[in-house]
Amino acid sequence: MDGQEYIFGANIIENLTTGMYQDSRIIYREYIQNACDQIDKAIAEGIVDKSDACIKIWIEYEKRQISIEDNATGIRKDVFRSTLGNIANSSKQLGVDKGFRGIGRLAGLAYCQKLVFTSSAKGENVISKMECDAKLMRVLLDEHIKGIKHTASEVLNKIFSFSQEITKDVDSHFFKVEMFDINPENKDLLKKADIREYLSFVAPVPYVNTFYLSFDIYKYAKEHNYKIDEYKILINGEDLFKEYELKYPVRNNGEDTIKGIMPHEFIDDDGELLAWMWLGVTGFKGSIPKSCKMRSLRLRKENIQIGDETTMQKFFTEDRGVNYFVGEIFVTSPNLIPNSQRDYFNENSTRVKFEKLFREYVKDELTKIYRAGSDMNSGLKALKTYDEKKAAYENKLKNGEYVNQEQREQKKEELEEYRKKAEEGQKKINKYVENEDDTSESLISKFAKQRLEEYETEKNMSKKNPHESKEKDKDKHKSKSVKKDAQKPNNNVRRTDRLSTYPKKTRKIIESIYNVIYQQVDEATADKIISAIEEELI
Repeated sequence: MDGQEYIFGANIIENLTTGMYQDSRIIYREYIQNACDQIDKAIAEGIVDKSDACIKIWIEYEKRQISIEDNATGIRKDVFRSTLGNIANSSKQLGVDKGFRGIGRLAGLAYCQKLVFTSSAKGENVISKMECDAKLMRVLLDEHIKGIKHTASEVLNKIFSFSQEITKDVDSHFFKVEMFDINPENKDLLKKADIREYLSFVAPVPYVNTFYLSFDIYKYAKEHNYKIDEYKILINGEDLFKEYELKYPVRNNGEDTIKGIMPHEFIDDDGELLAWMWLGVTGFKGSIPKSCKMRSLRLRKENIQIGDETTMQKFFTEDRGVNYFVGEIFVTSPNLIPNSQRDYFNENSTRVKFEKLFREYVKDELTKIYRAGSDMNSGLKALKTYDEKKAAYENKLKNGEYVNQEQREQKKEELEEYRKKAEEGQKKINKYVENEDDTSESLISKFAKQRLEEYETEKNMSKKNPHESKEKDKDKHKSKSVKKDAQKPNNNVRRTDRLSTYPKKTRKIIESIYNVIYQQVDEATADKIISAIEEELI
């Protein structure tokens, strides 16, 4: 067979740079991933102690410049050019290294005018440098599209330049990535606070120390011999952590609390562990809004996030389902291989097994949990609404504030409807409290009891709250002259009875006006208007 020389067109460079990622922030993940691999090697070779190994990120907004540096192995001068110049020819090993394709280092070319790699290996007196002209790359790619064809090799030869300089520091060992003149359209890469928030749930860093449930996560991992890769990463000199919190917001302006963790393992029929996870045990008071960055079940491989907070959403029959939870899924199987975008896994038989196991877990456990939480939310809302309506009814009845007997009876009937709804809500919650048949239902029973206890506590506190009592007294006496003139304010059949100084015919007209007001506006507004009218009349 005659040898054929195949040509890779310049478009492949575009696919590996500008067309590689939808989210520009992913470049941080790519360079952190490479640095972590080299730190692992440096520790194994005794080049650096684990406690001293670190990754330093510097973001300079005014200069439009980013640098990412590690103190790991560095790259030896004799292999520097081949290591960085060759594309998709990495010596990294699948199942050992976090990155293995050898394409991620080009990602930065899409977002700056110049990309520079600098490195030195321990024991060598040379600092090696590779400069990549990203601006020229875009010119050449544009020419290629317009018909002036270039091969991938031609483009790389034109945009890559290598140099070396002598150093006296032979003990130095580092690798640095620098991005100069970040593109104006990519200024999001220079927003330190946003990048910090993004990386706190993407990068392989420790949990923040205020999230004390991390001790339970570490304990479980240690007892089962599960490794959680963690590295020291600094952004502009400040340590980066996973910013999990014990309290977080839920929809409808509520708040929930993580009170513990529930671990789970995904083991296939052959007994192989594919992944394990921790689930935050909360009150499941509602779906968590997007503004809360720790929401959802986050998929991780080597403790680096796969995809984003929506990645596991597809396994739930309702999109809202995954947003009821906080937790992490740590993939352990070497056969679950992240794809080139690292937004999910390559398709293979192991992925099929993992997806089957996770779907079963969602169906058998998680769906029960979040639907029970939703039921309890509606049940407790019915109880609280009835309490509020009952208190308002009794207060107005006591103060003789109903316009007439008809309105009073109408409100009494409405209150009875709220009472029936509250009774149904109570029955619904009691059903969960009493059911402890399996794992999920035992958990549901536990948080159902907690929710009921919280409700009873709030109810009792409301009765004892002196501030609230004062407010009620204030409302009760805000029209002192009105109450003073009424002979029997607590037994008024009509609200206008308190206007005893006016003729009966006039009171009848005023009552008609009150009725019109109630028909045109909500009850709270109507009460305010009528109270104001009474103040004037008296």
